Amino acid sequence: MQNILVVCVGNICRSPIAEAMLAREFPEKKVWSAGLGALVGDPADPFSVEVAAANGLDLSKHRAQQVASWMCESADVIFVMEQAHRTEIEQRYPLVRGRVFRMGEPQRLDIADPHRQPKAAFEAAFADIARGVASWVPRIRQLG
Repeated sequence: MQNILVVCVGNICRSPIAEAMLAREFPEKKVWSAGLGALVGDPADPFSVEVAAANGLDLSKHRAQQVASWMCESADVIFVMEQAHRTEIEQRYPLVRGRVFRMGEPQRLDIADPHRQPKAAFEAAFADIARGVASWVPRIRQLG
């Protein structure tokens, strides 16, 4: 397992945070993120940047990109923020079934989109993503 893709909607709030967390845990792996309806070229949301920085993560170089078939096909695992994202990815790219998981598993948790909400919503999303990453890290390490 060398290629990890993280997907949300705009690729400016949740997935950049999850990407940075996973990249910190797995510097030897390729970790990247994209959006189902990406705000292509946009930087991470200022609140995402601020909350991430307060937790030692740098999102300053992030630029949103649209998810594409090659990304999904080359990813060993795809993490999404909501069950609806999983459904959409699997409908768009049927060959990836079995490799798409919610970041909030196994708690069956959708991680709420904080876009255009107060900073507290970004802090809550960050905490949910951190819990998800913490639950996935040992499993990813087991798979190599």
